[in-house]
This record gives sequence, C-alpha cells and structure tokens, in this order.
Amino acid sequence: MIVTDPHEATNVIARGSLCAIPTETVYGLGADASQPTAVAQVFEAKGRPTDHPLIVHVASFDEALLWIADLPKWAIELTNACWPGPLTVVGKRTSRATDNITGGQDTVAVRVPAHPLTLDRKSVV
Repeated sequence: MIVTDPHEATNVIARGSLCAIPTETVYGLGADASQPTAVAQVFEAKGRPTDHPLIVHVASFDEALLWIADLPKWAIELTNACWPGPLTVVGKRTSRATDNITGGQDTVAVRVPAHPLTLDRKSVV
C-alpha cells in the first residue's frame, strides 16, 4: 500500500501492516520496527534471508539513540551535518534492536530519511 498522508501511513504501520514509505531517494517497504510479526512480514514479502539486517528509519537523532548506542563523537557530528538525509549509521545496538531486525548481529543500521512523510511517524524498518 502506498499512502501520501502521514497519518494514514502511521495508522497502517501501527496496525502491524506493511506500507510503502518514501525516503529522499527511493520508496521502501516499511513496518513497525517494534512489532516482530510486522518485521517478519518485511522479510517474507521481500524474500530476504533473515540473517540480512534491516535499516531502522527514525524521525530524529534522539529517536535514533533508542536503537543505537555509544555513538562516537565523529558519528554524532556526521549525523548533525547530514540528517535528515541519505546517511545510514551503523553502531552497537540497544536492547530495542532485536535479533529479528539485526539478523543476530550486535550492530544496527539507523537512518533519518529527509522526507516529510517519514519524518512524521514512529520507527519503521
């Protein structure tokens, strides 16, 4: 489903459904990153191996810190300069970034896309 209304996209994702979401570069298949069943649907729909991690898209730097821990100073400076935008940061995961997102790795990829719709909702993968 492709939606153009941020509230509709938020509702679709909150219900545990998949939704095509825009970033500043492409559309991606999104799901609520905090719902394991929804995350599993992304892997299934894409035919993606479960050991291939997903990127968590968030709306702000503060929200990124809920998923990624211990960012070094250089990474914080880089995100301040480039977010929102086409920069994905990989770092040590917090407990929120579960194995079903990270493919069992101890790191997680996080991004703040520069698109009004993606900046107006909760964390998606």
